[in-house]
Amino acid sequence: MTATNLVSNSVAPNTAEYGGDEISALVLDPGYTVVRGGFAGEDVPKSVVPSFYAVIPSGQERRHVYGENAIHTPSPNIEIGNPISKNGIAEDWETATNLWEYAITSRLTNAKASNPLTNGLNEKTDELRQEMEGVETQERPLEENPLLMTETGWNTGKGREKPIEIAMENWGAPAFWLARSGVLSAFSAGKPSALVVDIGAASTSVTPVHDGIILRKGTARSPLAGNYISDQLRQIFSSSQPPIPLTPHYLISSKTPVDAGAPSNATYRTFPPGTEPHPSFRALQEERILTEFKESVVAVWSPGRLGGHNQQGGTNLDLARTQAARPFEMPDGYNQLFGVERYRAVESLFDVKMAISDPSNPAPSPTQTLPALIQHSLSQVDVDIRPHLLANIVVVGGSSLIYGINDRLKQELEALYPGPRVRIFSPGNVVERKFSSWIGGSILASLGTFHQMWISKKEYDEHGPGIVEKRCK
Repeated sequence: MTATNLVSNSVAPNTAEYGGDEISALVLDPGYTVVRGGFAGEDVPKSVVPSFYAVIPSGQERRHVYGENAIHTPSPNIEIGNPISKNGIAEDWETATNLWEYAITSRLTNAKASNPLTNGLNEKTDELRQEMEGVETQERPLEENPLLMTETGWNTGKGREKPIEIAMENWGAPAFWLARSGVLSAFSAGKPSALVVDIGAASTSVTPVHDGIILRKGTARSPLAGNYISDQLRQIFSSSQPPIPLTPHYLISSKTPVDAGAPSNATYRTFPPGTEPHPSFRALQEERILTEFKESVVAVWSPGRLGGHNQQGGTNLDLARTQAARPFEMPDGYNQLFGVERYRAVESLFDVKMAISDPSNPAPSPTQTLPALIQHSLSQVDVDIRPHLLANIVVVGGSSLIYGINDRLKQELEALYPGPRVRIFSPGNVVERKFSSWIGGSILASLGTFHQMWISKKEYDEHGPGIVEKRCK
């Protein structure tokens, strides 16, 4: 007897209909920065594609081009867009569909074959036209693969129904499931119950998961994440004396080494008038420099708060100035040792008093800090399960890789909750930390007992996209 028969109290689902053991399900995890795709049961996603896309003028039209190379090549008048809003929900569904299809077909399945009638290789005979009738509807990227897709814990009704519509009608998927990323991150850590803290690029979220189900009342999120730290760094650089230049690689033609703190000595690239890349392209290239800076220089201050006092009676700010500084070189050759600045950039994730603000970047509210988010989340769940959640905090997301963030978070939570035991679980492996929700989806979709959960094409045809709200709780 199969695992499916054991767990089902009725007739076992048809394996062809739901995707049996011999057919690999696909897992698609779209985020604000990257889209991760791969086959269920594998350790890492094979397809990792930027969510950003290039808009390139071509005659009277504007072509959308996807992929790493497209968005980093300074083509004439190139513009950068993103179909995902900063809250992690798709805004431009047509572009999102094309982006996700590119993520699937570029690495995982074959792209649709071009139409022989229009590829310029064949004569347009009546016989060929008859043969090609109906072929377009047959060749779809997911005809053989069930699709598990992730969603945020605060997704909207339309944001939940649209993916199944795309999977079934555009891609011809035989079965579909929508899973919340917080639950999948808990599964990837081997925990059915956990408090998942996901520090991404556009937002930080705290999701309480109990027995594999999200406690929606306790879901909390904040814009204090990777992009916010980048904005703090921009303000640190611009307010330095002299200001620190942030010139992307594509504008540098050549450079000569200079001493630390000395002005850069570089030859800059120029573009013919009217062909310069759009400011959105420059912003994306600047973000790449800031990401590198965050990965190699930025750190979280510990113990205590950077703006507080230490046991010796002095301030932690003065103590931070005595710590070893880290060097960093900009693309134009400017280089400097960064001391207290590397702690200052991330401090306001824990203490808003240390935020660097100006009229265009107001200071965040105290309720948006990481400890405050967790405190709010726990206050919304049952008192009896709070100690269990505090003992199973799972920290994931690309921005959680900033050095020292887990130690500081543990220290802040122990000060807030002196009674219960606080334990933080965070994968040491960079890939597992960045792709935790995809890995959880890969585990879930490869389970034999999960086959009965899929929403089949037959069920979708009967009930329409609204079935997602009923089935995928």
